[in-house]
Parts: sequence; structure tokens; C-alpha cells
Amino acid sequence: MKKDRNNKNFWNRYAKIYDIEIGRFNRSAYSEMYRLISGALTKEMKVLEIATGTGLIAINIADSLQSIVATDFSPKMIEAAMKKRAPDNVHFSVENATALSFLDQTFDAVIISNALHIMPDPGVVLKNIRRVLKPNGLLIAPTFSHGHLRDSTWKLNAFLLKMIGFETYSKWKPEEYVDFINQNGFSVQTWKVLKAAFPLVYLEAKLQE
Repeated sequence: MKKDRNNKNFWNRYAKIYDIEIGRFNRSAYSEMYRLISGALTKEMKVLEIATGTGLIAINIADSLQSIVATDFSPKMIEAAMKKRAPDNVHFSVENATALSFLDQTFDAVIISNALHIMPDPGVVLKNIRRVLKPNGLLIAPTFSHGHLRDSTWKLNAFLLKMIGFETYSKWKPEEYVDFINQNGFSVQTWKVLKAAFPLVYLEAKLQE
């Protein structure tokens, strides 16, 4: 049987409890992300979100931008998102991050939150993001950082997550993650580590000219 490298089946199942898990482990970090992301955007911006999950970020930052297309490769995640009461400038759709259907230079900013580390081909995803961003476009890419965690508790947690289908493909230290973004067509403008269930690197970068 061919392995599901993207873990789509896992994320389709996880959609039912996604909001509960975020609230239980990462509520304060997500509140801080809403604040930081909103501060980085303007009311003139057309924004794409990749890996929106059930739309938590898109819904909470909608007042800070012109419009946002919030996408996920999991149909069940988008189904759950579309059941929520969302502002009129939020639009949900199913998209594959490695083969985005949008035209070149469509968006002023792209958000991809807590996802690059669990994607098998993050470099390909960033290549797609570069294509759909306008010149000097903004990338907002918070992601969990695991590379510096070596204690037994972390190893046990990682093992248990993998057993239930949650696969982590990239285990960056915070500085390694910043370097990865810089090496893939972007210039990191600012970054910081937020306190969450696992250390979370909040990062903003501009498209390199």
C-alpha cells in the first residue's frame, strides 16, 4: 500500500477536534499570533492563507485586511471552517500547497502557520508561495520548532504523535528555520519565539527581489 506522505487521512480525521486541541494547548500563543499578524497587514492587502485548518487565523484577522482566501488540502478541515460564521471578506477553498491554482503575483501577503515543519516538501511549498506573491510581497510563516528539544519527554511525545499519524518532517532549531526561509527566496524581517505546547517561531519575511 502506498504511504500517505501528506497525512491527508489523519488531518481529515483531526478536523473534528482541531479547535479543541488548539484551545487546550496553544490558546495564548494563537492569541499572540492574531495580534502580530494583524499588525503586519493593512486594509489594502489581498491575502492567501495556506493550511488554514478550520479557519481560526483567517477569521480572527479578517478586520485587518481587504480579503483573505483561506485554504487547506484537507476537505474536512475546509468543511469545518465553512460551518463557522466568518466575515464576508473570508473565502475558504481546498488547495494543494505544492500546486497552487492561483495566477502569478496575485497576493500581497501569504500566511502559512504551523505547517511547513509537517510538510514533506517545504521548499516546493515556498516556491509556490513565491510565485503567487506580488513583488516585495510579505510571507508570515510561524512554525513549531523542535530541533533543539532532546529530552526524554519530547522524544516520548514525538513517538506518540507519530504513532497516531502526526508526522514531523522537518525538525528545525529556531535559527535553522530562519536560515531555511532566507535560503528559499525570502529575506526574514523579524522573528521571535512564542511560548506554546512546543516552541513556536513567529516569522515575517519579504520576497527577495
